[in-house]
Amino acid sequence: MSTFSIVAVDTTTGEIGVAVQSKFPNVRFMVPTVQAGVGAVATQSFARLAYGPEGIALMRQGATAEEALRISMRNDPNPAVRQVGMVDAHGNAATFTGADAFEWRGGRVGGSDAVAEAGVVAVGQGYAAQGNILVSQATVDAIAETFEATSGTLAQRLTAALVAGGRAGGDKRGEQSAALVVHRQGAGYDGSDVVVDISVYDHPTPLAELERLVALNDLYFTDSDPADMVEVTPAIARELQEIWIERDFYDGPADGEVDAGFQKILTDYMGWENYDLRIDEVADVDLAAGETLRIDREVLEDIRSVFREGRYR
Repeated sequence: MSTFSIVAVDTTTGEIGVAVQSKFPNVRFMVPTVQAGVGAVATQSFARLAYGPEGIALMRQGATAEEALRISMRNDPNPAVRQVGMVDAHGNAATFTGADAFEWRGGRVGGSDAVAEAGVVAVGQGYAAQGNILVSQATVDAIAETFEATSGTLAQRLTAALVAGGRAGGDKRGEQSAALVVHRQGAGYDGSDVVVDISVYDHPTPLAELERLVALNDLYFTDSDPADMVEVTPAIARELQEIWIERDFYDGPADGEVDAGFQKILTDYMGWENYDLRIDEVADVDLAAGETLRIDREVLEDIRSVFREGRYR
């Protein structure tokens, strides 16, 4: 399986995940395995799927990423054709590329500028990037350098790194599928560990599609940033009321009145449009106590664009 990927952990937030692109359909099914608080694995190049559950089980029992990789390799009848990256929740990372994997092939680990030599387990900190059937080494270099230079959430950093790898050459044969999986204990929808789980099954430009879907995921499955809340002025209230009327969601006046009734309708509308994780910042405002009603700027802009472009959900 011609693929490039990165496994990484943010030891400050506890987020851990994998980003991968391949000239192969449905790469989500084959390459990434992630467990919050434990570790992440990417298995590729004639992938042996058992590396995922084996690696996670070993790291759960206390093995480092390197130890888990080496132990799991003992169960592999043909490690020379494999490529595997692992990272544990403590920040230990390891990558291995078999000597018989198709060229260009190799990997990088955090804390080192060197490319991992074929047939050798390379060990570092924070992340492991690897790829095979690549145009050149520039792909894994771009993945590593971009990941280190990018700020933001782990999902944003992984996406930026993967896209940079593609732009630096990527797979010799082109693009087909991509995936991003990030977990953090209790940080997902309704207390799940899944922060992001995106699969681009088959697409002419899977990396661009992944970027689009990551932005959607951020909108629908992350909480509001307090710094990005804007006051619901009478003008904004009137604009929203006009949208609701046009959408047949509301049959009252477009008077711009920001009161408890308006707050309730706005809360309901946000649920109707699936902004579930961003509702509390609106619903919990105590207008009777003189608090100001605010709305997430991202939500407001999305409401406007959905209405303007007729993308009614």
